[in-house]
Amino acid sequence: MTKRKEKWIQRAIKNPGALTRTVKRRFGKKGFTKSGTIKTEVLRKLAKEKGTTGRRARLALTLRRLR
Repeated sequence: MTKRKEKWIQRAIKNPGALTRTVKRRFGKKGFTKSGTIKTEVLRKLAKEKGTTGRRARLALTLRRLR
């Protein structure tokens, strides 16, 4: 595997924590689980949006599947 393909996640995440701050601003405590992760239904709602926030939410859903 080339070095370019190895680190695609690190290159995809430009501003770590930006989606968390957005969810905190728009949904407050209701947007998070007890463990502090963003709720799946909130991510799905945000993923339908256009623009940067939607792109970040879609990436978060993808990364969640990689676990």
